Amino acid sequence: MKNIIIYIVVFAFTFSFIQAQEKEQPPVGGEPKNFSLPNKEVIDYDNGLKLVLIPYGSLPKATIRFNIKTGNINEKENQVWLSDLLVDLLEEGSTTKTSKEIADEMAGMGGNLNMGVGSHTTYLTSSVLYEFTPNAVKVIADVLKNPKWPAEELNRLKSDMKRELSVDLSTPGSQAYRDFYAEIYPDHPYGRVYPSEDNIDSYSVEDIKEFYEANFGAKRTTIYVAGNFDSDEVKEAVETSMADWRPGNESEYPIAEAVTSNTVKIIDRPDAPQSTIYYGLPVADPSHSDYIALDVTNSILGGSFASRITSNIREDKGYTYSPRSVLAENYKTGIWYERADVTTEHTGASLQEIKNEIEKLQNEPPTQEELDGIINYESGIYVLQNSSPSGIIGQLIFLDTHDLDDSFLENKVKSMHAITPEKVQEMTRKYIRPENMTLIVVGDKQKIENQIEETIKKPLKQ
Repeated sequence: MKNIIIYIVVFAFTFSFIQAQEKEQPPVGGEPKNFSLPNKEVIDYDNGLKLVLIPYGSLPKATIRFNIKTGNINEKENQVWLSDLLVDLLEEGSTTKTSKEIADEMAGMGGNLNMGVGSHTTYLTSSVLYEFTPNAVKVIADVLKNPKWPAEELNRLKSDMKRELSVDLSTPGSQAYRDFYAEIYPDHPYGRVYPSEDNIDSYSVEDIKEFYEANFGAKRTTIYVAGNFDSDEVKEAVETSMADWRPGNESEYPIAEAVTSNTVKIIDRPDAPQSTIYYGLPVADPSHSDYIALDVTNSILGGSFASRITSNIREDKGYTYSPRSVLAENYKTGIWYERADVTTEHTGASLQEIKNEIEKLQNEPPTQEELDGIINYESGIYVLQNSSPSGIIGQLIFLDTHDLDDSFLENKVKSMHAITPEKVQEMTRKYIRPENMTLIVVGDKQKIENQIEETIKKPLKQ
C-alpha cells in the first residue's frame, strides 16, 4: 500500500509538471548582439611609437600594457628561447632602479609589473590605481628603455631555464607538441619549440643585447592603457618617457610554409598507461575569409565541452578525460589538431572514433539546433572575454598581430550567426581531412604500434 501511494503521488506530480511545462515554455532568447569596441584614441609619435587610450568601466583602475611586436618568431635556429632569457634578464632591473625598487614602487601604486614573451609579442604590463597610471607608465618605460643586463645573474637564469626545459620535456604532452610542430613547420621558428641545453649554455649577454637592438624599438611598440585614467596626464607621461626612444626596425614576422607531411610517429614511452595523441594539419589563419566558419566548425567537432569528439571518446566510450581540438592562430598560417590522453589499450579505437566524427561531419551537416547551440555559446563567451580592460587590450593586440581591422571584432558575432549547417560541412570537407594529417603519439610502442597501423593505414616514421 505504501508503494502504491508513492507511485500515485509521483505520477500526479509528474503529470502536473508536464502540464506546467506545456503551458509555460521558457522565454525565447534575445537577438544576438555584436561586440562593440569602446571608443579609443590612437596617438602616433614621430619615432614610430603608438599610444592607444581606451576609457572603459567604472572601477578606479587602469591596465597598462607595453606591447612589442617581437618574440620567439624572430629567433634564429640557434636562438631558441633567447627572447625568453632576454625577458628574464629584463626583470632584474634598469640602470636607474633595482628589481626590488621597481617591485616596491609598483606595489605602492596598487599593482605589480609582469613581463612575458610569446610567439609574436613581448609585453610589460600592470594594473594600477587610477591616480598612479602616469607614474606606472614612466616606471615601465624606464625598464624597457634602460635595461641593466646584469651579467652576474645570467648563469643563475640559464640554470633555471634548463631546469624548466628538463621538466617540460619529461612530460608526454610536451614531447608530442614539440614533434608535432616540428613536422608542420620544419624550417620556421614555429617548429622550434624547445632549445637544447647546449643552446642555452651558449647564450651570452652580448647575444641578448644584439637581439634587443635588432628587435626592440619604438616602431614595434604600442602602449595600451584601458580603464579609468586621466588622459592628458597619461599622454604627458608617454611623451616625456618614450617619445625620445630610438625608432628601431619595422616589425617583421617571417611567414611560415606549413607542411602537410602525413607523418605517423610514435615516441616510445615503455609501460605508459596512456597514449598522448596530437593529430592534425595546416588550415586557414585569422586573416582568411574562412576563419570564423572554421572556428565554429572546430567548436562543433572538438573545441568545446559539448563537441562531438569529446562526447564520443570521453562521455560515451570513456577512453579519455580531457580531449580537445585546437584551431591554432599563427601569422598567415593556422593548424587544426586534436589532442587527447587516451588509455593505452584504446589508442587505436580513439583514433578511429576521431576519424569517424570527422567523416560524419564531412558527409552530413549538423542540425540547425546543434549549430545554434554552439554559436550561442561561443558568441556569449566571446563577448564575456571582452568585458574587461585586459580583455579589450588582448583583442586589439590580436588585430595588430594578424593585420586585421576593427571590423573583424565588431562583426564577429554577426558573422558567426550567419554560418549555416552546410557551411560547417563545407569547412570540414575542405580543411579537416584525415588523409592529410600528421599524427604524433607518445606511448608504449610495443602495445600501440599495431593499433595505430591498423587504424591509420600509413607507415610509421622511425
